[in-house]
Amino acid sequence: MDQEPDHRAQQKRGRLEAPLSLIVFNKPYGVLSQFTADGSPNRTLAEFNFPPRVYPLGRLDADSEGLLLLSDEAGLNHRLLDPEAGHRRTYWVQVERIPEDAALRALENGLLIQGHHTRPARAKRLDPQPDLAPRNPPIRFRKTVPDCWIALELSEGKNRQVRRMTAAVGHPTLRLVRVSIGSFDLGPLPSGQWREVSVSERRQLFASMGAAGGPTK
Repeated sequence: MDQEPDHRAQQKRGRLEAPLSLIVFNKPYGVLSQFTADGSPNRTLAEFNFPPRVYPLGRLDADSEGLLLLSDEAGLNHRLLDPEAGHRRTYWVQVERIPEDAALRALENGLLIQGHHTRPARAKRLDPQPDLAPRNPPIRFRKTVPDCWIALELSEGKNRQVRRMTAAVGHPTLRLVRVSIGSFDLGPLPSGQWREVSVSERRQLFASMGAAGGPTK
């Protein structure tokens, strides 16, 4: 006698055979890098209509903006963002006052922050200064204090590290935007928008970080 089809097994096979997603998202200010609320006024990723089962790879603080990757591929977070692998992330940081070369060299050489000596980094003033869309809410503005955008490239991501580093050299952070991970750039994607990463972009991302490309869409 013929058996009834096992619909649960078919559904499971369908999930396993579905193409895996890798998404780039330009996270706005005031958005948590998670789908569940934490009791704060910050919004969550649940508002942005991502495909089901994706999760954020790493995190950005709610008051940071820019490049956040999401995927439904198991283990991808470790392969791409393991701190021990030293994968580089680049941030554009708007700071108070104009950093002199000595301050930039201090950022590069490493600083003692809460008992941890930061790894060597790369720091420079951005020239020309980027013309980003205004943040909502606006940054703190003081008429008598100039500000400056710098690029800071790190190979680690301790809690509040960028802000603590710039404060330690006398230049508090006003605005923080992650613009790249490895050689993968955020590009012109508007704040609050997301898109699927193409096959060629995926290969570029994994190659730049020394990780196997794995399944592709």
